[in-house]
Amino acid sequence: MPATALSVPSGNSPEAIARFPFPFEADTYMYATNVEEAERPHPNGVATWGEHVYDIDEHYRFEIAERARVLAADPARCQVMPHMRLAAWDVVEDATTRLARDFPAHFSLERRGTERRWVNRLLELEQVYVVEDDGSLPMEPFEWITRQLQEDVELLDQRGDDLYFDAGILTFGADWSLDFDLGMHFLEIHGPVPRVHEMGVIPRAFQFLQRLTPGVAYRRTNWTMTVGRRLDTCTEVYPEWGPDRASLRYEEIGERLHLRVEVQHFVRLPRSNAVMFPIHTYLASLDEICTIPAWAQRLERVLGSLPQDLVDYKGLTRYRDMAVDWLAERNATRTEDPR
Repeated sequence: MPATALSVPSGNSPEAIARFPFPFEADTYMYATNVEEAERPHPNGVATWGEHVYDIDEHYRFEIAERARVLAADPARCQVMPHMRLAAWDVVEDATTRLARDFPAHFSLERRGTERRWVNRLLELEQVYVVEDDGSLPMEPFEWITRQLQEDVELLDQRGDDLYFDAGILTFGADWSLDFDLGMHFLEIHGPVPRVHEMGVIPRAFQFLQRLTPGVAYRRTNWTMTVGRRLDTCTEVYPEWGPDRASLRYEEIGERLHLRVEVQHFVRLPRSNAVMFPIHTYLASLDEICTIPAWAQRLERVLGSLPQDLVDYKGLTRYRDMAVDWLAERNATRTEDPR
């Protein structure tokens, strides 16, 4: 796919909105570990989400093309340190196994000893390869498999009593940089996040990750907001998306302002002992959120009560109050006319 591929994803169908991972369980929000066991449906008040570690949805082909576009423009968005080779193959084994099991209409995996035959029908791709033989794939193993996933994937190497961020692909990040964070240990990466250290959230998360064992996956949600249906809001391209925060007008909030939710999974890989984070990003415009009245009402309350330091950290400062007013107007109109 050429580097000029589309850079704006299409909107969500009603079915996609119904399975959106709406992240708020209360009318207020504060950072928490909010970790739960994965691979089980999570109700959102309309339907459920979260049946699988890797999700395949109606945006799959677009997001794969968008990842290819970003990597063509900036190959440093995917990096694997040399000592993470076994972890990279762990990711190949994990992703192909889960996808073939969870979405058999789209993927299949045949095993014969260490040889694999992988079929991705969505991309019309078929590949025969040998596990741990890098030369049997057309590119480095981690990049090969993650180019077929909608998730960004980050890998932490456990050395002694610490976890180090030593491999990853980040094409859909929320204002952070793989190139900057690569090689840092876990506590360094989360240093700028307000309140989490005083509240003990990061130390608890660190202890949880150290105790992870293979065989059981966990997950949590995180959220922010984005102006425009743009997945790539990494730090490297801030000049392309940062000015949108200042240009947002009240009358276009419903279409342009999006709730951006990450479903982050935590998986201990069996052979390398690395910790894997697949991160799937979902976008829903405020117009789409308002098709579910309970979501619109809750989002108004959450944004209205959000502490100022979190507003600033999440980059909402320029439009938070305007968004609250817009949601309040929409919610009041619905109350007056329930049709």
